[in-house]
Amino acid sequence: MLIKNALLADGTPADVWVYEGKIRAMGQNLPIQDPETIDAAGRTILPGFVDLHCHWRTPGFEYKEDISTGSAAAAAGGYTFVNLMPNTKPVCSSAEQARWVMDEARRVGLCGANQTVSITENFDGKSVQRLLDLPDDIKFITEDGKGVQSNEVMAKAFAICAEKGITLMSHAEDMDISPWDYRLAENIETVRNLHLCEYYGTRLHMCHVSTKEAMLAIGEAKQKGANVTCEVTPHHLWFHDTDYKVNPPIRQKEDVDALVAAIKAGLVDAIATDHAPHSAEDKANGMAGMVGSETAFSVCYTKLCLQEGLPLSVLSDLMSYYPACILGLQSKGRLLPGWDADFTLVELDEPFVVDPETFHSKSRNTPFAGAELFGRVWMTVMGGKITYNRP
Repeated sequence: MLIKNALLADGTPADVWVYEGKIRAMGQNLPIQDPETIDAAGRTILPGFVDLHCHWRTPGFEYKEDISTGSAAAAAGGYTFVNLMPNTKPVCSSAEQARWVMDEARRVGLCGANQTVSITENFDGKSVQRLLDLPDDIKFITEDGKGVQSNEVMAKAFAICAEKGITLMSHAEDMDISPWDYRLAENIETVRNLHLCEYYGTRLHMCHVSTKEAMLAIGEAKQKGANVTCEVTPHHLWFHDTDYKVNPPIRQKEDVDALVAAIKAGLVDAIATDHAPHSAEDKANGMAGMVGSETAFSVCYTKLCLQEGLPLSVLSDLMSYYPACILGLQSKGRLLPGWDADFTLVELDEPFVVDPETFHSKSRNTPFAGAELFGRVWMTVMGGKITYNRP
């Protein structure tokens, strides 16, 4: 495959030649003849996006999303790899179940996937002993959607993860407090988990950080040398003071400003979607979450690059290279000869209106319906194979 007449993130014209799933050459006017030549026509080429936080609802909730539709939605959003959460039915608590999901994603072939497993057995909030027996290929655990409430249990989990080299992904929520003060619930759990990270030296990743206080605490922990990374979501960067139900909630304008400032200061390691599909009935009954795979880049490009002046290259790193590094993915997240041919072509200059009826996801639960955005994905390529091409 030869991509001609593309633009890199800094505006430099570039052709990209792909052979056997790898980028083999980049430059202007490459003297290569290839039967599969694609004219990018001035569109921008970026590394394929890597999502640290995603829900495909399999097994158990396929009426919301399944591996095929989740993969298609990810590809339509420019994603070539996602990290899946374990709050399925049954809860993903075993390496066997995780491998089954990853095998199914490979069979579908539209987006790579890593399946995380739960911190406690079936989210019981108590049992962490089985973590000692996890095989070496399981590197990420999380209790997403709940968080581990017991300090004792969480301390034991941190200690085991430090011993085994596992990254603990934190959903920070004190569920005794969240019914009456969700800000305090997130902030208290954030500080607890940061302290455990410092104490045990465990690799910690803070999911969907949403408050200014939590981000401040993470910045202070990083300054002290804590082995912590963090993500923010597009919807927490875009919305404020609205009641669309997500978990953690949409915050206030001062929180949005603090998250944007943290991105500009280099404190944020990644932007993750928290793609959380629901049926219309479940959403009407109060389920928290929104689909995000197909709008994430456009929202972030419009908000951060066009409105806040963030360089596109920085946004690219937040959505591709840094999350790939956190996941330990080799040769992904950059456009370089010898690296995987995972990339997306985007149209930066033409506005479009978000229409959920065009989504590839089974679900339509999004507060972005009707929003005018820039940065629409035109094509996605994974391993040299076209996984999405907008009609």
